[in-house]
Amino acid sequence: MIHDTTICAVATPPGRGAIAVIRMSGKESLSILKKIFIPAGKKHQEILPNTTVYGTLVDGTGEIDRVVVSYYRAPRSYTGEDVVEISCHGSPYIQQTILHLLIRLGAVMAQPGEFTLRAFLNGKVELSQAEAVADVVAASSEASLKLALRQMRGDFAREIASLRDRLLHFSSLLELELDFAEEDVEFADRYKLLDLISGIKRKIDHLTQSFRVGKVIKDGVPVAILGKTNVGKSTLLNALLREEKAIVSEIPGTTRDVIEDVIELEGVLFRFIDTAGIRKSKGRIEQIGIRRSFEKASSAAILLIVIDIREKIEEIQKQAAVVTPSPDQRCIVLLNKADLLPAASVEEKVNRLELPWPVLAISAKNKEGLRNLEQQLLEAVQYHAASNEIIITNARHYEALMHASEAAGRIIEGLKQQIPSDLIAMDMREVLHHLGVISGTITTEEILQNIFKNFCIGK
Repeated sequence: MIHDTTICAVATPPGRGAIAVIRMSGKESLSILKKIFIPAGKKHQEILPNTTVYGTLVDGTGEIDRVVVSYYRAPRSYTGEDVVEISCHGSPYIQQTILHLLIRLGAVMAQPGEFTLRAFLNGKVELSQAEAVADVVAASSEASLKLALRQMRGDFAREIASLRDRLLHFSSLLELELDFAEEDVEFADRYKLLDLISGIKRKIDHLTQSFRVGKVIKDGVPVAILGKTNVGKSTLLNALLREEKAIVSEIPGTTRDVIEDVIELEGVLFRFIDTAGIRKSKGRIEQIGIRRSFEKASSAAILLIVIDIREKIEEIQKQAAVVTPSPDQRCIVLLNKADLLPAASVEEKVNRLELPWPVLAISAKNKEGLRNLEQQLLEAVQYHAASNEIIITNARHYEALMHASEAAGRIIEGLKQQIPSDLIAMDMREVLHHLGVISGTITTEEILQNIFKNFCIGK
């Protein structure tokens, strides 16, 4: 046990509700509970571990509430300590009354994330698993929840532990060579080490590359809808959202500001951004809207370029060329208003276009071609291809993996150039350090404070 204090907090969202849960963790949890809780029917009924008991919570002779109490005895609890959970009625007054009573009897208010911090410090979870708890609580889509649950189960932690364990053997042999430096002996087979570190670097780089997918799934995929005025951008947004979110009009420049909303496609959250039509305008407000359009486009993961299919091939090529995506952005060209041309003409235009991005013919007005668009959106974030793999979503993990990869690269180059063992050992220690930072094998109080400060107080 790391902490001597017993902490308490409301573990359910603030406000009025049917029930609320108040949680205690620490060695005095059960003794504090016994001072204020009377089991129903049997005054001296024993409160057994891993059971729930119905009864009355009292302050002296005054009744506070009828509650259900759960008791988990250390180390078989979430935190690894004695844990008591009190399920009471959801009145804010009742919640605060119980909290004040627990504090009066010796408990202290928990800090944000302190229950999960204690779980980590008491060896119940790895640090990356502890971080995933916050992601589970904050999950806003099926896909983000699946990623968080997979990390909380320890898939990522086990992968990092495996990489670290494989390195530790060779690292110890290198350190042993340094102890016998004067005798010029080699305990670590350089060819086996090169093969091992090359494989580990490939695995680290694969995890690092998954961050792009993981981040957009976790936060929602930002999709900017771009194009000239009156090409049907707002109609497309309304069709995708299945509601009249944006004003649709034949008057050019109707959308003068950025309009955003979200939908979930097969568990993935997409944040659609309808931007002002791109054109030369003398109107100050519309100019601001157009400028914001380009700002939003720069931060989007996917760009939907909407063009009127009735335009000539050369004009379509020209309008598409206006958009210059970054290497990390994906583009999809949408030839809208396909209902206004014969099917043969639509197919011909799509086939004749020479663009580096997918081209789809749609009719936003008639909601035609939207299913194909939805599939393209899912493919653009590579979700299906990576859904069964370990995907990292945490910027701290990404940074540590980047540093580990750089150090591994130096080891590979050093082995090829046959540099001295002490220099190789130095880079080996750095790889082990950065992998240890992810799992929590190596950590500092500052790192822990930064990780847990954004947690809920009751978690």
